[in-house]
Amino acid sequence: MTIDLLKAKLHRIRVTESCLDYEGSLTLDPDDMESVGILPYEKILCADVENGERFETYAIPGKRGSGVCCLNGAAAHKGKVGDRLIVMAFASMTPEEAAVFAPKVKHF
Repeated sequence: MTIDLLKAKLHRIRVTESCLDYEGSLTLDPDDMESVGILPYEKILCADVENGERFETYAIPGKRGSGVCCLNGAAAHKGKVGDRLIVMAFASMTPEEAAVFAPKVKHF
């Protein structure tokens, strides 16, 4: 048996851009992704602190060092530039692994 636990979180990252005409996803600075262990194309859950919207998508790397957090495609309807997001990634693990695991969190 495995259980799903929070693996990584970008806490209150600011949306810097929005691009409706895109295939979909959330573009993030690779520095931010790597700081918590979010991989390119990994499934993520996002919660918009300003409006309460929650949505699933996947993370794609943008320009390193840019601080980008861009809502793409349908996700562009879920928030706006300036909103704060909580971006979460999860991992399946055994109860034994979970007992000694701690998620990586970056606060903004």
